[in-house]
Amino acid sequence: MTDTAIKPATISHWINGVSTPGTSGRSAKVYNPATGQMQALVDLASVEEINAAVAQATAAAKTWRLVPLSKRAEIMFRFRALMDAGRDDLARILTREHGKVHGDALGEIARGIENVDFACGIPNLLKGGYSEGASTGVDVYSIQQPLGVVAGITPFNFPAMVPLWMIANALACGNAFILKPSEKDPSASLFLADLLKRAGVPDGVFTVIHGDKVAVDAILEHPDIAAVSFVGSTPIARYIYQKGTEHGKRVQALGGAKNHMLVLPDADVNMAADAAVSAAYGSAGERCMSISVVLAVGDVGDDLVNAIASRLPALKVGPGSDAQNEMGPLISREHRDRVAGYIASAEADGATVVVDGRKQSFEGDGFFLGVSLLDHVKENMDAYKDEIFGPVLCVVRVPSYEEGLRLINENEYGNGTAIFTRDGGAARQFQFECQVGMVGVNVPIPVPVAYYSFGGWKASLFGDTHMYGPDGIKFYTRSKVITSRWPEPSSSKIDLGFPQNR
Repeated sequence: MTDTAIKPATISHWINGVSTPGTSGRSAKVYNPATGQMQALVDLASVEEINAAVAQATAAAKTWRLVPLSKRAEIMFRFRALMDAGRDDLARILTREHGKVHGDALGEIARGIENVDFACGIPNLLKGGYSEGASTGVDVYSIQQPLGVVAGITPFNFPAMVPLWMIANALACGNAFILKPSEKDPSASLFLADLLKRAGVPDGVFTVIHGDKVAVDAILEHPDIAAVSFVGSTPIARYIYQKGTEHGKRVQALGGAKNHMLVLPDADVNMAADAAVSAAYGSAGERCMSISVVLAVGDVGDDLVNAIASRLPALKVGPGSDAQNEMGPLISREHRDRVAGYIASAEADGATVVVDGRKQSFEGDGFFLGVSLLDHVKENMDAYKDEIFGPVLCVVRVPSYEEGLRLINENEYGNGTAIFTRDGGAARQFQFECQVGMVGVNVPIPVPVAYYSFGGWKASLFGDTHMYGPDGIKFYTRSKVITSRWPEPSSSKIDLGFPQNR
């Protein structure tokens, strides 16, 4: 069926608490990845629309920051209850626009809600410090204040969870928030906007602007936006960081990944194989914490590859609307073809294609690709060097722990990694020596819980704070230190000397 065979719906912006049709005259197509059919058009904002939305947010921020902490916490609790009640509805939106299976969508939502849980404790999280009697008659204390208007630019792969990494803390801290979601699956952001309004967030405090590079640049250049959070590929993260900081903004930009799983000879092979399959092919490999490289140390290689390969025929790949399926399609036809190209190039370069996802056939025009397993991959191959972002697992044979560690530490990315072993000493040494921001010990996807913070090292992060958790509170506030004296009037006198503690 062609794109013009159905009349698509129009997905609009959310400005000042209401759905607001775009006025730029530009739009983008939104597809159902499982069918390959266009199902909607999303408005793309102009610079003028961005400016108008920021003006609304700026006005709203002035009163929102004055709302008591207890009231903001109440709103977060109500939002959390609405999120809980709406899980299935939101999951269906994710399946329809992103393609992920229903269970995977529910998992994404659950991890997003964890961040709302954390933000519900905002009265405690914003407690400052107080020192009585720092000097004679002088007290010193610190407070944390909101920045004003902040923005988030989020990717297609987690259209609910990643925005919640930002939104919950930013709003709870007293900021107005502008979200620019991916134009590939924009409806989840409007679902969140409606719940926030129902929870009691005042109009203008939360805004959704759909757009492309025009919107991104307008956000990065606008003088009234104090901070920008971003999750996406490394080239774009670098661009966001450079352009945002050039315009005086606080920026946290999370980039790409090439996550390695180091399997030592003493590891439980079945456990490692289960973990590798789960971490490589979950969410169709479209997640920055996927395991895309298994480093098989010594003689564990053959047994491990055989164990992984034996599990793959049982995986059910198909539309997310079918509850029996475990993996859905990729986000677009172009991305699917790009991922398939890595399989071809690895094969041409000498890798062994143990399982070839290109050979799995699917009905219809959906953007499906079966799971693939590549063995004997070398570090000079594109399949090893690049972030594939699809259901392709590469196995690299290494002779020793030291060689595996070298590959991890020399990789340009440093997002996540894992070690599988029964040796506690080796695991402890690994977590100390690896140059990676998030480490799993017999845990393949070490995404931190919401009361820690998420972020990698090297080319996986631009900026000096990680996402959500304590770093999120730090990012969305700025500290102020007050030094006060309330002397008796008769004790006041002029003193031109440098202030000293006495």
